[in-house]
Amino acid sequence: MSTPLRLASREDLRAWCTHIRQSGGTVGFVPTMGALHAGHRSLARASRERGLTTLASIFVNPMQFGPNEDFDRYPRSLDTDADALEREGVAAIFAPSVEEMVSAGDRTTVSVRELTQHFCGPFRPGHFDGVSTVVARLFSLVGPCVAFFGRKDYQQVAVIRRMTTDLAMPIEVVACPTLRDEDGLAMSSRNRYLNPAARHQALSLARGLHAASEAYHAGERRADSLVFLARQEVVSCMDSVDYVALGDADSLAPLAGTVLRAPAVLAIAASLGGTRLIDNIVFGIDPSPIGKHP
Repeated sequence: MSTPLRLASREDLRAWCTHIRQSGGTVGFVPTMGALHAGHRSLARASRERGLTTLASIFVNPMQFGPNEDFDRYPRSLDTDADALEREGVAAIFAPSVEEMVSAGDRTTVSVRELTQHFCGPFRPGHFDGVSTVVARLFSLVGPCVAFFGRKDYQQVAVIRRMTTDLAMPIEVVACPTLRDEDGLAMSSRNRYLNPAARHQALSLARGLHAASEAYHAGERRADSLVFLARQEVVSCMDSVDYVALGDADSLAPLAGTVLRAPAVLAIAASLGGTRLIDNIVFGIDPSPIGKHP
């Protein structure tokens, strides 16, 4: 594998992507905030398996962090990340400074209505505007491409997909399955914050989703019952629970009090020792986080 080209400026990024297309290639784009794990690497692999020239970005986006969140301590490991991306055949890495991507003089933001009113939206005001604004800026620089995201951040993928559709962006958004450790814990950069005892407690998210999945596969379709089963596992182990909720797989509109029709997403957000974790499954698409159904 050749060493990925490192790009730091907007101009260099745009020029590189233009060169790839003019040479007959297609850019496969993997946007990340770094601190890469196997889930991120699987996105780069998915791009390579489609025969695309793969670009990864590493940018800890300050616009998506709230005032009491973990921007300053978010793990940063650029050289280690670059080595991992090289092993996955990534051709170039865009690793800009904050100043390169976010300016105090900026006056434009991108806001996706309705989808951001559910799940994490009420608990992280401005978060999704920060995500969609910076991702839109990245898409503008990269140009036509195939962009790969993980479904662990299900709401984020839904917001980005809607943004690209509504703004007629020449971007194909590919949502890849959540990768999990053998015990079912969803892979996350923030798992690094967890000591062994906390990590064991964090498994309650996967256990909650598993309990709901087992009931769903046994024929349970009452949304409130599925949420109750998942919530029971989580509340006893986590310090606080923002939500355990079922939503429509496309609009994310709440499904409480309904009889479930798949696909629908069951999502959880909870905190432990100052670390906020999220997880989800899509009924009708995803297997249980713990074990598999045919």
